Amino acid sequence: MRSICGIWKSSSLLAALLAALVVLSTPAAAAIIVQGNARADAETIRSYFTGSSPEEVEKGLEALRDSGRFATVSATRKGNDVIVRVTEGNQINRVVIEGNSKVKTENLQPELRTRAHGAFSQQVAEADVARLMEIYRRAGRAAAKVSYRTVELPNGRIDVVFTVAEGDKTGVKEIRFVGNNVYSNRRLVGLMETTEMNLLSFLKTSDVYDPDRIASDLELVRRFYLKNGYADFRVVSSDAQFDPALGGYVITIVVEEGPQYHVSSVDVESHLPDIDGAALNGLLRLSPGDVYNGDAVEKSVEALTREAAKKGYAFTQARPRGERNPAAQTVSIHFVLDEGPRVYIERINIHGNTRTRDYVIRREFDLGEGDAYNRVLIDRAERRLNGLGYFKKVKITNEPGSAPDRVVLNVDVEDQPTGNFGVSGGYSTNQGFIAEVSVSESNFMGRGQAVRLSVQAGQIARGVNFSFTEPYFLDQRISAGFDVFARRQDAYSYSIYSSTSVGGTIRFGVPITDELSFSPRYSLYQTTISIPNSISKPYNDCAVPTAITPGPSPFFPYDQGYPNLQVNCLSNGEASLAIKESEGTITTSSIGYSLNYATIDNFMNPHNGWMVNFSQDAAGLGGYSRYLRTTGDMRYFHEVPYLDDVVGIARLQGGNLTPFGGYTPRIQDNFNLGPSLVRGFAPGGIGPRDSNLFTTWNARAGNSLGGTDYVGGSLEVQFPLWGVPKDLGLRGALFADAGSLWNFQGRTNYSNNLPTIPGVTCLAAYTPEAGFGQGTCVVPASNGFRIRSSVGASILWNSPMGPIRFDYAVVTSKANSDITQNFRFSGGTNF
Repeated sequence: MRSICGIWKSSSLLAALLAALVVLSTPAAAAIIVQGNARADAETIRSYFTGSSPEEVEKGLEALRDSGRFATVSATRKGNDVIVRVTEGNQINRVVIEGNSKVKTENLQPELRTRAHGAFSQQVAEADVARLMEIYRRAGRAAAKVSYRTVELPNGRIDVVFTVAEGDKTGVKEIRFVGNNVYSNRRLVGLMETTEMNLLSFLKTSDVYDPDRIASDLELVRRFYLKNGYADFRVVSSDAQFDPALGGYVITIVVEEGPQYHVSSVDVESHLPDIDGAALNGLLRLSPGDVYNGDAVEKSVEALTREAAKKGYAFTQARPRGERNPAAQTVSIHFVLDEGPRVYIERINIHGNTRTRDYVIRREFDLGEGDAYNRVLIDRAERRLNGLGYFKKVKITNEPGSAPDRVVLNVDVEDQPTGNFGVSGGYSTNQGFIAEVSVSESNFMGRGQAVRLSVQAGQIARGVNFSFTEPYFLDQRISAGFDVFARRQDAYSYSIYSSTSVGGTIRFGVPITDELSFSPRYSLYQTTISIPNSISKPYNDCAVPTAITPGPSPFFPYDQGYPNLQVNCLSNGEASLAIKESEGTITTSSIGYSLNYATIDNFMNPHNGWMVNFSQDAAGLGGYSRYLRTTGDMRYFHEVPYLDDVVGIARLQGGNLTPFGGYTPRIQDNFNLGPSLVRGFAPGGIGPRDSNLFTTWNARAGNSLGGTDYVGGSLEVQFPLWGVPKDLGLRGALFADAGSLWNFQGRTNYSNNLPTIPGVTCLAAYTPEAGFGQGTCVVPASNGFRIRSSVGASILWNSPMGPIRFDYAVVTSKANSDITQNFRFSGGTNF
């Protein structure tokens, strides 16, 4: 027992001795010693250092310099200790920016790292100068000069003053493409958002040199070539040089176009069980013989990937594989369906959205956290987010998750203003001057909702409109919204009655495919028709004789009971009996829908594709009106081969109104058409009119009755004006129109059993009290189908003040009672 205790004591003593040796042999921990600080706390300075290794010390010094709190920062070693020496600059009282007018101080101040109440650092101030110059360069003033100075104050304090000499605007003077043979420089520059400086530079900012925008423009050019069959296209280089002599940038872009490819064959190769590749060929957007189209390939990949996911293959991605034949200039495209790696989305992190709510961004993804990772669907979400218009930029990147089969998505966005206050004005030859004040917001309170309120006022019409749209109704990709309105239009030369409408519409939008959408709606509105009878507008004085009715003629004395054919209640412009029958107020309750199909390449300036609209509205779900209205409008755009930037446009339109339940359409129910159907005719200048025997000379007074059927077609070619810079937005057009409006279904006979006189179709009701009264019947001229046609030329100006169009048309066929109008002008502005 004693021997055991002795052994235990000897072991304990040995262990204690070994522990002491370990402690004595371990070097003491290095200390961070701070010197030179007077105002700054030493412990705060030490917090910048995570350790004492050379790498950690250098990282801490860099962080101290970046803080901008010290004039100089350095470190040395003394044994194991690190001695950090700092020199504190003068304390800054305030920071001032002077000389700036083009860029506001509130936009410059947040970019400065030199801040009031901090310590002055020469290094930081010089970096601020460079930062301000970069801001001015991006604002299109590369010649701007920035300097700084300090102003000494008592108690060791200073003011820091940044002085700016803004100089003149230095935008993009010229954009040159080198290596392009198929498409001209003008055509390619027209694809870019960046524009060249010209006489309108004072109204725009798109001519400012911005490297990020140039990179985006080059992607637009690349996609344009790929869409038109140039699969080998690439941008070799892009160079921007500031030319002091020109006072702006010259951008040179070198490209290689390569040949245009056609599709020789296209198929789907499936490596998945239970999925037959041939059965998916109907989802492909390309066919043999087509010109290769990069957009169509992209949409085919999306369609195949979604279809595979529906069948339970969430990790499958369709991958296009092209086999080029340069000699034949063909490409064989195989879409391969493979089971991808089983990787799941662990998290979706969203950064940079200071205003837009997270769920507005997340709902653009067709997948969420925990779902299978699919790059095709992620790329699609990125395109959707960029298309919203809420963000300046959107970028989605990946990083590894917490396990090998997990991935984290990082969505980086930058919010941009989405509200708009607009004051619009315009003039048209039929409506006179028009003005509108509007307030709109496309991302209301960051929820992605659209709201708009507008008030219109003009010589003829005025009104107020309010609309609201929720793009994701019930968390589905279905839009829902409503519109309420109140409008009034006074009588004028082409419409001798006044109308007032008050009502609203509830509408939905359901996307069927990327190109096709279905939009049901319900409308309820009240319309009031009134005929003025004043000194300036005596359109109802046959019914109510007043002093407005002209006096008798000396050739046919009133006191002898003779009617006066020259001076009577009709000669100053009487409304037709058909219009008088429509006086009063009615309520219309209708349910309808629209089918919209669009494949155009650019909604602002289409060159290729289709735009088709088909609509039907059935009135009779309550209210007074009973009819089915059907309209269709189809437009086809195609760039003319071998002619640069020349676009051909074919349009076909038509409509029908069918009453039911014994309802007779009123004037406001009918189609009243003019230049919107055939240019060269006045508003309401086509179709059935009041052509009473004694009122033919007053047809221009506005007795348009309208019709229940119309059809029209148009061919137009738009082209650039030679010698005019494209950036000015001026284009020319030649057109040919043809169409007809017919089938007035209202009452046409008001004879009240008066005797028929041979050769006379309508009698004038004569009464001694009324002088010369209203005609006894209405004979709509050309109530049957008859073609009207015209040819003409146009000038189109996409001006900074809005789109403006001038049309001059020569009528080539018409009915006797039609009203022509050769020149037509319309336009608007936002300022």
